[in-house]
Amino acid sequence: MPLNAEHEIHRRRRSRNVGLGIVLVAFVALVFGLTVVKVQQGDMMEAFDHQPRVSVLPSEQPEPAR
Repeated sequence: MPLNAEHEIHRRRRSRNVGLGIVLVAFVALVFGLTVVKVQQGDMMEAFDHQPRVSVLPSEQPEPAR
C-alpha cells in the first residue's frame, strides 16, 4: 500500500478547486476586457465618469439684446 494514496475526498476537493480557479480566471478576463475597452474609448471620459462633463455640455451663449 503506497503512502501517498489519494483519497476520494482529495479528488473531489481538487475538482472543486479547479472549477473555482476557472471561474476566477474567467471573471478576471472579463474585468480586464472591460477595462481595456473603456481605456481605449478614453476620449469620452473626464475625471469621474458619473458626473456631468463640462466639456460636453453645450456652451451657454447669451442671446443678443434687441
